[in-house]
Amino acid sequence: MQFQVTAIEFDFDDEIAQFPIENQQDLISETIGQIWDADDEDDLVEEITCATGWCIRSIDYHHILK
Repeated sequence: MQFQVTAIEFDFDDEIAQFPIENQQDLISETIGQIWDADDEDDLVEEITCATGWCIRSIDYHHILK
């Protein structure tokens, strides 16, 4: 299945890895609108987490029908 991310919130609160706010906004912008292939919502979250290296707090998306 294909999913298009419409909103996402990453967990940038990791005290060990300080990630500048500009980079946070860039990552969010790059992720929103992108189409992802995944089996279901859990797989979508896993795919994005693996691709970005950041855990996800919340996500909204549209399921793309072919």
